[in-house]
Order: sequence, then structure tokens, then C-alpha cells
Amino acid sequence: MACHETKYCERCHATFECKLGNILQCQCNGIRLSDEEKEYLAAHYKDCLCRDCLEAIKQEARIKSKWQSLFNLLKWRK
Repeated sequence: MACHETKYCERCHATFECKLGNILQCQCNGIRLSDEEKEYLAAHYKDCLCRDCLEAIKQEARIKSKWQSLFNLLKWRK
């Protein structure tokens, strides 16, 4: 029997259906998280987030990484 549960996203408070019993149909399936993103999520949230928030966190991590690379490049040039 599949275990489906209505949850509230800790980040945006939207409701979504978690399909832990059928992970291939879960809303988070297919989102690939880096080790750093997983560590961030584990440190800041106790439960699942909705797909939109997971994708937003990935986007924020990409932006942060690009800014850090640019900062390091500019620092190196001085």
C-alpha cells in the first residue's frame, strides 16, 4: 500500500502531497540535490519542502556559487 500524506511546506507553507510510499510519483522526484544543498536543507528544515521551494533553493545555490566565483576572480586580480 502506497503511503501518501498531505504536508505543508516549511518554507512557503503551501500544501502538497508527499508520496514517500511511491517515490517515483512524488513531487520531488527528479530534483537532483548537491551534497551542499542536502546539508543546507538538513540544517534548516525538519521535513519535506514543496517542489517549487526545492527548485528555488537550487537556483539560489547556483546564483551564490556564481557570485562566489566572480568574487574570487576579482580578488585574485588585485
